[in-house]
Amino acid sequence: MRAMTRRLALALLALTATAAPAAPALQTSAAPQRPPAAAPRPPIVVPQVVARFPHDTAAFTEGLIWHDGALYESVGLEGQSDVRRVDLASGKVVRRAALPAAQFGEGLAAWKNQLVSLTWHDGIAHRWDPATLRSRGTVRYQGEGWGLTSDRTALIRSDGSATLTFHDPATLAVRRTLPVTFAGRPIDQLNELEWVDGEILANVWHQPVIVAIDPASGRVTRVIDLRAIVAEVGASDREAVANGIAWDATKRRLFVTGKRWPTLFEIRLPS
Repeated sequence: MRAMTRRLALALLALTATAAPAAPALQTSAAPQRPPAAAPRPPIVVPQVVARFPHDTAAFTEGLIWHDGALYESVGLEGQSDVRRVDLASGKVVRRAALPAAQFGEGLAAWKNQLVSLTWHDGIAHRWDPATLRSRGTVRYQGEGWGLTSDRTALIRSDGSATLTFHDPATLAVRRTLPVTFAGRPIDQLNELEWVDGEILANVWHQPVIVAIDPASGRVTRVIDLRAIVAEVGASDREAVANGIAWDATKRRLFVTGKRWPTLFEIRLPS
């Protein structure tokens, strides 16, 4: 996995207000031309914590969804990966299905009457019955699996790069790809995904932010600042990063958590 550049990481947190220097203009005999205007930085919003719920501190969270009135989670690491249904109030695992020991579980999404989970390096997507978590088979895809969500017409996958891939939900054939940019620059390390009200929310690996992405242009339209939440968690493990976004569309509740975090947060974004 590649580390994000320090400049882009700082930009994500708005710790620098100046745009990157423009390249010098070419010297010509004509009147000097202005350099192209820098792309505007997206606004930063700070969420309000509405509620806190217990979360399994052993869960290396890779995917989180709310489906049909229940919370589901995909947990990673070889030999520890599973897909589970979790009781929101207690944080206890109600039911789980283990992945093969050699596989590293990744993103999770719902498609019609089934769940779909990714694997990191194996190129295997698992299909699950939501009620029983019994396997409904597997399907293959090319590339790494990081995050997964659905816009009701396609499954959308991240792979740690600056590109999201839209797949046919039945076959996982690639329909299109979407380059993602932050203030005109590609932004990689896109991780867990969630479709919320027509936009894609994405964790950024090792960054205490969520970015909101326009699914048509790929442009980051706003940055959700999780620094206060990350500070509250106070994790000493460097890999215990913010990762996990779930949206309850019926009650309009947004949940976030992280790998090995003790808490799952319900948050509200400013309108």
